[in-house]
Amino acid sequence: MQNPFGNGDNGDNNEGPNGIPVPPNYATVVKEGNGDIRIGKVGFSYTTFLFSFLVPIFRGDWYNFLCMIGVNLGIVLGLYSIHFSSMQTFSTVTSVLQFVLSFVWGYLYNLMYFRHLFNRGFKPATQRSKDLLTKSGYLKTKKD
Repeated sequence: MQNPFGNGDNGDNNEGPNGIPVPPNYATVVKEGNGDIRIGKVGFSYTTFLFSFLVPIFRGDWYNFLCMIGVNLGIVLGLYSIHFSSMQTFSTVTSVLQFVLSFVWGYLYNLMYFRHLFNRGFKPATQRSKDLLTKSGYLKTKKD
């Protein structure tokens, strides 16, 4: 199949289902035994930045969904324990904090997603995916 991404791979990234090419910053992992395939982006998650909790819900990633809810709930409860002089100050602090949290989740979610998949028995499907995951720090290397 022709590579629609034009990154000069000459079809070397045809690791999707039925040989479909994947973008250069996406990795494919497969679960040994049942052959379940997951394809995910490596790097900043714009969808998590914009839609926060909806991303793990749509991916069926309940573990990371509960982690995100727990952290956000802890921060919100901590914020409510602080006495602010006015409601406007509280609203401003809340808005800034929500933006910062969205930015942090955008950076961390894909890493959390892949690490959870690895804990569930998934392995990189190809050498290209393994190299990409290792280079980005998503896949821990074993020291000899």
